[in-house]
Amino acid sequence: MSRTTTQEFHLLKSCWSLFILVGLFSLAFGGIYVMVVPLSDLFWPGEPYHALEMGILITFMFWISSISGILFGRLIDKYSRTKILFLVAIIRGISMIMLGFTIVGRGIESWTYFFIFTSIIGFSAGGNYPTVVALSDDMAPLTHRSRFFVGYQIARFSFQLIGFLLTGVLILFELWRLFFFLIGFVLLIQGLVFYLVTPEPKRGSQRKELSDILKDEKKAYKYQMDLKMMRKTMLSKTNLVALVEGIFTSVFMGSLTILFLPYIQSPPHNVSPLATGAFLALFGFTLGIILRLIFAKISDKFAKKNFIRRIHFILISLLGGSITFVMLFLLPLPHLTPEEGENLLIFFSFPIIWVMSIMYVSSSSLNNLYHINQPPIIQEINLPEAQGQIIALNRLLESIGFGSGPLITGFLILITGQNYQLAALLIGIFAIPGIILWSISSRWYPNDRNAIRAILEERSKELT
Repeated sequence: MSRTTTQEFHLLKSCWSLFILVGLFSLAFGGIYVMVVPLSDLFWPGEPYHALEMGILITFMFWISSISGILFGRLIDKYSRTKILFLVAIIRGISMIMLGFTIVGRGIESWTYFFIFTSIIGFSAGGNYPTVVALSDDMAPLTHRSRFFVGYQIARFSFQLIGFLLTGVLILFELWRLFFFLIGFVLLIQGLVFYLVTPEPKRGSQRKELSDILKDEKKAYKYQMDLKMMRKTMLSKTNLVALVEGIFTSVFMGSLTILFLPYIQSPPHNVSPLATGAFLALFGFTLGIILRLIFAKISDKFAKKNFIRRIHFILISLLGGSITFVMLFLLPLPHLTPEEGENLLIFFSFPIIWVMSIMYVSSSSLNNLYHINQPPIIQEINLPEAQGQIIALNRLLESIGFGSGPLITGFLILITGQNYQLAALLIGIFAIPGIILWSISSRWYPNDRNAIRAILEERSKELT
């Protein structure tokens, strides 16, 4: 067994419980997201879909998670990350179980009960991603950092798709309460399993400057962030680039699915939700995962030789992802009747559908190249005691952009008169600021990285 394969095995061995837990988090959220229309019918029987109330419910989950992330970020950098993630699992698990007791048919009263516990879920979600990133900084070697994040992304994607399918089946048989009870109890169990099998890693243990010293059990990295060090490191030029461009990039990436799905499911294409789910599952679980794994391995390989390559991969992601996305809307898709759109044999009999599916998954995989290279860059230009805080701040601004994506998309569809091609082109423009800013940051990133390494080398001497 080669050294690289051995490292990959140890990485999977140490992170499998973490990946399952974050996958279950995505499954729980995905189930709530896909149930908004059936829930509206349950809350207000016989009435039209209450788009405003259900939209507020989902949007508030996004916003409160981004705000609570700032609070969690400070706690993550001071206390045990595994305990914080265990706490998040407990809160989300209990809240999911409580959602199963929702009394339906009472209109705003039913909605308010549901809103309270989904808000609690959203608040706890603020501690999810910053904790995972902070843990990865001390669990995954820098040479395997993209492979860690691709494992994280695959777990989220796979479990979310399972959540869509599971929720659809349970709603079909009027067993929607079972979804909340089942997932709630599974979250509690997996949270406990994660806490028992995942030891808290030493902060800074994967940093080259500290790794040898921290092998000594008596040595520990106990530095805390102060205002002076915050201004010196967290407000570096590359950090500011990541914060600003994250807003524009998140608008772009938050608009992709919300624009593409209405395009193919509306007349004259009439692709049914069943057919949509079929091509996502077929190509997402095969080509999508394969491409993600390949991109992760390539990213780590080239970044090991030259760390600046991660910025180059981000540029490829933004440029390639936006071009393939716009090209999706230029394909001559077949005009189907609603009945033909539900027939999978007819749907997959068109060669252009296979081209569309491959192009959609390729575009998604290129976008994922951004998500597996941006976090390692941020980790390298920030100190171990700032990982939770900088990621939480970055997540706050990204959530603003991601949450605005559907709103901007709807506005563009409206003002273009349902011209999806023009709307896609306008959405693609939001990738340009990221391309420009990351291109400029390639000159600043080496200096910001070296500044952090100099601080760690100094602290290494202090610890010695």
